Amino acid sequence: MLHIPATPPAAEQRSSEILASVRTAFAEKGFDGASMQDLARAAGMSVGNFYRYFPSKAAIVAALIAHDLAEMERDFAAVIAAPRPLEALRRLLHLRIPEHQNCNDGKLWAEITAAAQRKPEIGEASCRMEAEILSYLTQVFAAETGLEPKASHEQFGAHAAFIIVLFKSSSMIAPGNPRLHGHLTELILRSIDQTLDEISASRPKVMT
Repeated sequence: MLHIPATPPAAEQRSSEILASVRTAFAEKGFDGASMQDLARAAGMSVGNFYRYFPSKAAIVAALIAHDLAEMERDFAAVIAAPRPLEALRRLLHLRIPEHQNCNDGKLWAEITAAAQRKPEIGEASCRMEAEILSYLTQVFAAETGLEPKASHEQFGAHAAFIIVLFKSSSMIAPGNPRLHGHLTELILRSIDQTLDEISASRPKVMT
């Protein structure tokens, strides 16, 4: 069962404000290019005080993941509560993928994914995020098909993982050729639709 977190206390609100500044700095200089000094400056803090919040880039990634997962949790809670969860998920993905491509977050997460290959602590945080999203997706599939969550995970875990791969890939499309970018995005969305259709086809038929 998804739990929607309460309004964050003042300390967490301050962390959210700092993370917003950090995202801007990463957008300007890149994940690897932005130093901890750059990030502290963007947040309007001394380096020493900044380290009190985030002692490393891995800690920043963990905080970004926690923040983004809280937003995703709200999205997925609404999807699961919808009369047709798969259709609600389809609409959400068709909305979020273009949004993700047209903001700095898509590029940032592409860079974090690359950094995860080189830095085990970032890789572990990224894997935890994907595991959480996979769990959310299989809960949606369970709500649609009537399966128990464990059975949904066993039957549709690969489908969920494939959707995650497609979502991540959408943010890594080079923006240089708008026409190619558009065609690739259409292919990604069509592949997601086909995956959801396959799950929908396994939904028990209602006898009339």
